[in-house]
Amino acid sequence: MARLEGKVAIITGAAQGMGASHAKKFIEEGAKVVLTDLNEEKGLAFAEELGENALFVKQNVTSEADWATVVEEAEKTFGPVNVLVNNAGITMAKSILQTTAEEYRRIVEINQVSVFLGMKTVIPSMQKAGGGSIVNISSMNGLVGGAIGYTDTKFAVRGMTKAAALECANYGIRVNSVHPGVIATPMVVQEDTKAAVEEFSKHIPLKRVAQSEEVSNMVVFLASDEASYSTGSEFVIDGGLTAQ
Repeated sequence: MARLEGKVAIITGAAQGMGASHAKKFIEEGAKVVLTDLNEEKGLAFAEELGENALFVKQNVTSEADWATVVEEAEKTFGPVNVLVNNAGITMAKSILQTTAEEYRRIVEINQVSVFLGMKTVIPSMQKAGGGSIVNISSMNGLVGGAIGYTDTKFAVRGMTKAAALECANYGIRVNSVHPGVIATPMVVQEDTKAAVEEFSKHIPLKRVAQSEEVSNMVVFLASDEASYSTGSEFVIDGGLTAQ
């Protein structure tokens, strides 16, 4: 039997990049998946490509009303939600002196507040389902320092995961965070950054960047019943970077 047979999942930021990789893997493992993203054109096309077990819903992850709509559409189309993957996020590579308050609040809203809203909105649906799994995508920068704004919010995701895991244990809902290192997404390996990434990869203990599928395999594990005793934990996929 497929590892996610009978599961209903919501994956944010799923029109491209790592989110798309997670959605594809979930479908292959038997899940019914609601993909959300702001990019409606790409999202609709990708859901059509994935087939009848995929549904695209346009979503601004910082909007409480949009979250309510996503969960409502998921339940209406597939039934109560078993899995939430909070994948949507943005990066920002400015110094603290260059970062405006508006820019800082924007990254907090997208990377941090959206995770809170997603968990808050989906928990009642998971209670109806009899339990579930929430997977919050943080970063290796949720464990070690990096750019201002991005690092702060990824540390926050790690903390929210632990707080929610303790509260949700009574509901049969597991909550874990995933901490990727450098992943070969289109944004990372585009021509103007490719050489820098290749140079940086020499400093990774495993001497290479990860493929999106390697992160998706971890996310599938945490969504599945195989991870039934894992909650409130960090799962690191960084080729050994944070072990140095």
